[in-house]
Amino acid sequence: MLGAITLPMLSTTPASAAPAAAASTATSITTCPDLPPLPYKVHASAVTIRSKATTKSTAVGVLYKSHKFTVHKKSGNWLYITDKSTGVKGWVSGTYVYRDTRMCLD
Repeated sequence: MLGAITLPMLSTTPASAAPAAAASTATSITTCPDLPPLPYKVHASAVTIRSKATTKSTAVGVLYKSHKFTVHKKSGNWLYITDKSTGVKGWVSGTYVYRDTRMCLD
């Protein structure tokens, strides 16, 4: 025999009834002018370093998440980097290597 489970009823407010103050806060977001940009990071366990900024180009190395690297330039969604751990230079996809973002509120 199955027993009934009684759950407390929670009052919810429909999304359309959001307070006006919340809407005005969203428009006051700035770009944090006093803070430097965040560093680039590898957001995968490893990324292929390529000879050209295309997935069809030759792989010249692997950039692991734990490696430090320098970004020299950007072309579209590709970054030209030097892996400081191995000395390998090449292109990595911006899909896996990018800066985190921050939001600053006024």
